Amino acid sequence: MSTFLSGFALSFSLILAIGSQNAFVLKQGIKRHHVFVVCAVCAVSDALLISLGVAGFGAIVQQFPAIETLARYGGAAFLAVYAGLSFKSAFSTTHAMTAAGDSQQPVLKTVAICLAFTWLNPHVYLDTVVLLGSISTQYQPAQAVFALGAVCASFLFFFGLGYGARLLAPVFQRPQAWKVLEFVVGVMMATIAITLVVGA
Repeated sequence: MSTFLSGFALSFSLILAIGSQNAFVLKQGIKRHHVFVVCAVCAVSDALLISLGVAGFGAIVQQFPAIETLARYGGAAFLAVYAGLSFKSAFSTTHAMTAAGDSQQPVLKTVAICLAFTWLNPHVYLDTVVLLGSISTQYQPAQAVFALGAVCASFLFFFGLGYGARLLAPVFQRPQAWKVLEFVVGVMMATIAITLVVGA
């Protein structure tokens, strides 16, 4: 269960970071336009990328065990930097969410935009394939459980964001709410980074 929760927590904290994909899902949820399709595209895409990352790194580490040590400290360093950026954003950046563009779009166009936000974003590969894939090596032979936790977090987040957006909209129109969110993300990532180093 601890392995599942580790995958869940790391994946959830990475997805929480403010980005174009999350903003798009939130807007679609606020407007109630193709919410299920948008959430499904994002979650399934994440599941595919996470699975590829975990499967690929597992095979590589079997041949080159030294990668495990590099992955542990590299992952911890990346998370520490990510946490620092979240803290910086929380204290120095003003965010606001607006539901711009209220016109209804065809479902195929909406899916195409969603796929672009997901697959054309270099950070998604860094987060899912590289980071989650490398950190999963710390949980052998239960990497599949780690991946399952990460995938469940993705599904929970995107469907929760899409369908909960109507309730969150008034809150996240205030810049202060984004600052709190960024701070929480920073704390979560910093905690996981410390855990990786201490557990070495």
